Amino acid sequence: MKNNFIEAKYYTKEKDKIKCLICPNYCIIAEGKVGRCLGRKNMAGKLYAINYGEVVSIALDPIEKKPLYHFYPGSKILSVATFGCNLLCPFCQNWEISHEVAPSRYIEPAGLLKIAKRPDSIGISYTYTEPLIWFEYLLDVCPLVKKAGLLNVLVTNGMINEEPLRELLPYIDAMNIDLKSIKPDFYTDFIKGDLPTVLNTIKIAKTACHIELTNLVIPTKNDSLEEITELVDFVASLGRDTVLHFSRYFPNYKLEIPPTPTETLTRAYEIAKKKLDYVYIGNVHNLVDGNNTYCPKCNNLLIARGYFSAKILGIKNGVCNRCGRKVDIVLG
Repeated sequence: MKNNFIEAKYYTKEKDKIKCLICPNYCIIAEGKVGRCLGRKNMAGKLYAINYGEVVSIALDPIEKKPLYHFYPGSKILSVATFGCNLLCPFCQNWEISHEVAPSRYIEPAGLLKIAKRPDSIGISYTYTEPLIWFEYLLDVCPLVKKAGLLNVLVTNGMINEEPLRELLPYIDAMNIDLKSIKPDFYTDFIKGDLPTVLNTIKIAKTACHIELTNLVIPTKNDSLEEITELVDFVASLGRDTVLHFSRYFPNYKLEIPPTPTETLTRAYEIAKKKLDYVYIGNVHNLVDGNNTYCPKCNNLLIARGYFSAKILGIKNGVCNRCGRKVDIVLG
């Protein structure tokens, strides 16, 4: 990692320390120290984004892997990540790069755009770790990407304060937001975050770009009938067309609870389908109907999906080819 630091946005000085304002953690950072996210450091009384342009992972992914099922189905997107995260999930599947300062290489904004300009990619997905802690870099990269006619996608936990969120959103085309639980204590006690902030991010983003939500269902932690019903009720309040993914948990990092039973995911799916038109089950590859998209009006198969692949079958000119209903899908 080279010294390509730039001064961070959204902070105040608190005597001999700095208070970061980018997310609801409001880290108080002493001289020479970094915030919880690992990407922001107090250097001589100023806050610097030490993760600026630092890339730990870059790959070409199917858009379905994000997961985004209703946004340019069947396409691929360049996926990039920096190190760090502002949550402390004990089940993190990418903990080697999200909970540690992983080896990285610097890619300037114009350089990343150059990489993204390839015929098999629709744009850039900022993913794998938490992209919102890459805030200053995103503010420089995303306008370039948009100007070039490409797309910006965030795969995020939604832990960002409203002012910086609104500054970034004009450049964002789609988001998959993790709604890890609908219970405040799950956030405060288990993953050290703030649920009201995440819910606010979801509500605001819903009005600004395409969004899909993902809920990782963890046995004994957020899988009760009551909690799933409450979560579905919130999602449904955003509109029946809101896309919800239930994802199967597997033991990882510090959490050794056995994997989520498929019966639990099926139950969650059935609860959600009563109030939502589009519900999917992830990390389970033998539940076909948990991945396909059907027309809410006539039940025509619109999109058939396999392992991170999609085949458009029932859509013609943006409508269901059986009943003519306009599809709730952003098509390329």
